Amino acid sequence: MTAAIIKADVTVVGAGLVGLSAVLAMHQLGYDVVLMDQHAQVETQFENPDWDQRIYAISPHNVSWLKSLNVWQHLDLARVTPVQTMQIWGDATPTPLNLNAEEVNADAMAFIIEEGALRQALLKEVQNQCLRMFTGVKAHSIRILPSQAELTLDNKQVIVSTLLLAADGANSRVRQQANIAVTQKEYSQTAIVANFATKLPHANIARQWFRQEKHSPDINAHCGILAWLPLSERNISIVWSAPTRYAQDLMQLDDLAFTQEVREAGNATLGEMTLLGSRAAFPLVLKKAEVLAQDALVLIGDAAHRIHPMAGQGVNLGFRDVIDLAQVLRQKHTYQALNDPALLKQYTRMRKADVLSMTSLTSGLYHLFESQHAVLHKVRNWGLMATNHSAFKKMLAKRAIAL
Repeated sequence: MTAAIIKADVTVVGAGLVGLSAVLAMHQLGYDVVLMDQHAQVETQFENPDWDQRIYAISPHNVSWLKSLNVWQHLDLARVTPVQTMQIWGDATPTPLNLNAEEVNADAMAFIIEEGALRQALLKEVQNQCLRMFTGVKAHSIRILPSQAELTLDNKQVIVSTLLLAADGANSRVRQQANIAVTQKEYSQTAIVANFATKLPHANIARQWFRQEKHSPDINAHCGILAWLPLSERNISIVWSAPTRYAQDLMQLDDLAFTQEVREAGNATLGEMTLLGSRAAFPLVLKKAEVLAQDALVLIGDAAHRIHPMAGQGVNLGFRDVIDLAQVLRQKHTYQALNDPALLKQYTRMRKADVLSMTSLTSGLYHLFESQHAVLHKVRNWGLMATNHSAFKKMLAKRAIAL
């Protein structure tokens, strides 16, 4: 029996946030796009009465881009929370570094949104555009050539496209089959995520503490990073990146004891707290693909890079992959192929600079606060306090908004 051949300009593998946005961006450029994902299609109605465990801080720049894709318009804005101020504490600073949207004439520093809500808004627009989707099927084999990419599905269909975008996550099967190596570094931290109701209003402030955790004889002052992100009304989502041994201890506590630990770690800033739903934990690791584009293949999102969540920039970085790729393709000559090596080299240069900048920032901060050296201890906290009284603060705020 002859296999059914499906042809497209662009195939996107992976129906996460970055993959769905890539489908819409490529369609907007006028290309014939196919989406393939091994998981079954999800519903387009987001009716979760509880808060998602996965929460993202979307930058204003990326919100504008999502609006241009007609995605943001599908969201229930009552469940989207603007961040007006970011407060950052060092491990020995009496007052936080304050970054305010108002000081740089912006509406917000970021917008907090649930993963499920944003994913379903993206999917709804994909369906509104009647784009082709193959869900609930796996790629049996992948063949990447200079001229095209071929995906043979387990139902015997073959998708042939000029360009293949791998958006299938940090453990990307497409990347593995293309034999693209990955540089990996363990952070020796585990991130705990949970949601809480608070007695006091959060005032649309995102709070972050760099901490020296000393709660176990096996942990001699290691870096921990606690973030409280505002949700609607008096609710927050927390991400606690703690040394793995301490994180394991935290996960074994009952709900009341865990809540007390979170409250005390945040200096009881919002008063009494009540845990909403369950908590989850996942190990933290830095991953970078050594090649971002190879023949007719381009890696985007977590398939290309995975960074520390302290800056909340993982999904924003993935969206910028798509934005930069769209920019390069928009400027191509009429007779240039989508997989023209010169185009993909240009894309790679653009993305490597951005990814290097973000990984240097997150890894640099991690190691700065991980160090137990007395001089670095003084310098890092002096630096935070000094920044709070300088023009450098405005530059940081503008940088955060422009991401």
